[in-house]
Amino acid sequence: MTTTTANTPLDVAAVRADFPILSRTVRDGKPLVYLDSGATSQRPVQVLDAERRFLETSNAAVHRGAHQLAEEATDAYEYARARTAEFVGADPGELVFTKNATEGINLVAYAMSNAATAGPEAERFRVGPGDEIVITAMEHHANLVPWQQLCQRTGATLRWLDLTDGFRLDLSNLDELVNERTKIVAFVHQSNVLGTVNPVAPIVARAKEVGALTLLDACQSVPHFPVNFSALGVDFAVFSGHKMLAPSGIGVLYGRRELLEAMPPFLTGGSMIELVTMERTTFAPPPQKFEAGVPMTSQAVGLGAAVDYLTAIGMDRVEAHEHTLTEAAVAALAEIDGVRLIGPSESKDRGATIAFVIDGVHPHDAGQVLDSLGIAVRVGHHCAWPLHRVCQVPATVRATFYLYNDLSEVDALANGVREAQKFFGVAR
Repeated sequence: MTTTTANTPLDVAAVRADFPILSRTVRDGKPLVYLDSGATSQRPVQVLDAERRFLETSNAAVHRGAHQLAEEATDAYEYARARTAEFVGADPGELVFTKNATEGINLVAYAMSNAATAGPEAERFRVGPGDEIVITAMEHHANLVPWQQLCQRTGATLRWLDLTDGFRLDLSNLDELVNERTKIVAFVHQSNVLGTVNPVAPIVARAKEVGALTLLDACQSVPHFPVNFSALGVDFAVFSGHKMLAPSGIGVLYGRRELLEAMPPFLTGGSMIELVTMERTTFAPPPQKFEAGVPMTSQAVGLGAAVDYLTAIGMDRVEAHEHTLTEAAVAALAEIDGVRLIGPSESKDRGATIAFVIDGVHPHDAGQVLDSLGIAVRVGHHCAWPLHRVCQVPATVRATFYLYNDLSEVDALANGVREAQKFFGVAR
């Protein structure tokens, strides 16, 4: 891997050389064009090697055992936490390792319906009839269903911010929706369908005015541009390693320290205890309080390696590169008659997630044609069914770009869409 300086563009060829899977062929020898990083990213050799090296030399249970392997495993695990915390502008004690972002959201939602919550922040977690939870119409099911369930358990009411005609969040009624009855505002940073990058500051500011908590779904932002949770002022945030070059099975919940101290654990058992008797148990301080059992150690090591990889490249370079690809892809698709973008047409505050529909071609059929050409995209509702209903489409084709994609793959996508139109006889 070649480390770039702050003023140099991304060397995509050098980056691609770090990803063995990108050199393979699919569907009768066609080069792989991987445009599904929004679902899961590929892994560079640096991450694969780090995880393998840990398993070959230091594999042991962390935070237990007095032997050398246990010490080395614990050091590697906590190094990954420290590096990841630095990457997102947090303190290591504010980062809980989970198996994915979904688990992190559920952990917070559980805390908000658990009567055992105690401490100076306890009242902020108590939810009941008359209280309200606010989300947005853009949410992935992972940031919708847990809050629906919370409302069903407690009698609280779920409310949401709608969209503008330009596929942006409609904040015109923010002060009405987020009010003294609001307990938490949970919202996505970048939509996994529209590509819209939402404004964090006004939502956080309004939540603070009324004493509500905030949770940011950063799954589609942390991998793609610089994100600093402390600077954003959010109370909680979540993201998953597998979307940012790391292994599957490792995710992160960020929480302000005083809030993590007040929250009850989601899972209980070994590793997260301070003292256990037959009558009662006291818990370890955060983040260990939320990491019951033997954790995903090698996956955490892989996440730390992914953070090191992205840091060496520079997230500003990643963002600039993806901006170039997004502008090119939006322009290329806009030139094709019969193709309609489902997302902002302008590139400002827009990520490299591009959803679209083709007149006369079902997204699943379009996906099959693209796959036959070696182009991997996602089709369907992308775990955002209500959002698709708002956009008045049953499904979309979604292409997502990352640091290892290049402009030739933008051309391949556009040409593939034209081939799909020809195949189904709807070319204009």
